[in-house]
Amino acid sequence: MKRFFSGLVSAALIAASSAAAAPFTYTNARFGTVCTFPDEIFTDRQPEPDNGDGQQWLSADGASLICSGIFNVSEDTPKTFVAEEKASKEAGYEISYTKTGKNWAVLSGLKDGKIFYERRLFGKEGVIHTIWIDYPPAVKAKYDPLVGAIVGSLKAR
Repeated sequence: MKRFFSGLVSAALIAASSAAAAPFTYTNARFGTVCTFPDEIFTDRQPEPDNGDGQQWLSADGASLICSGIFNVSEDTPKTFVAEEKASKEAGYEISYTKTGKNWAVLSGLKDGKIFYERRLFGKEGVIHTIWIDYPPAVKAKYDPLVGAIVGSLKAR
């Protein structure tokens, strides 16, 4: 089933992107966080942070993608994570959609004028694997079809 789903993700990424290039799969060496995305869109790889917790890519039209891991020091669950985020009073941060499962959580909304989508997997050994995508509302039609396949590719190695 995993192989079938991975094939669907890859096919969706290729079909949804404007170029016929193969999608890029990133694996974080520190936490084992894995995500797949079209690297012909997210072309500007940022320097990896000193702590090695993940990687960020930027696109020419203002979108951003982060794939990372963190230690779950607060012992959050998907439900407590979503509840804390919904209670946030951070200026410019508005959540419009949430969903949780046994070991995952999804948030989306607006942050600092950009549409965002975040998915977290609450993995083994106290690690939370995260993928974050944000983009300007002006390019919503381009990114909305890509988001599902990209965040669906998030997994732990």
